[in-house]
Amino acid sequence: MRAVLRLNTFDADKLAAASEQLEEFDRLHAVQPGYLGNVTVDVGQGRRFVINLWETAEHQQAGLKALGPAVEHLVNPLLAVPSQLIAEGTVIRCDLIAPDTT
Repeated sequence: MRAVLRLNTFDADKLAAASEQLEEFDRLHAVQPGYLGNVTVDVGQGRRFVINLWETAEHQQAGLKALGPAVEHLVNPLLAVPSQLIAEGTVIRCDLIAPDTT
């Protein structure tokens, strides 16, 4: 499993009016082969720390290439500063538990 860690700093006004844009990006992300999900943490002041999980490095690279235009169109216009890639690498431990939806 691979992880990509990013820090996104959003313009608060643009973000407040962009729920449909972000939902569309999430839908596009979710249908990428090998995409396993993400964890997004609100760290304050418009910043969100995002961990994207992929089955393999090949899936990660293909997803990055496929999603590039969507990022440019749907996400980047909402940012106050460019997205910051913190790190990417092999996941050595993951004990996430799926929420109970019953």
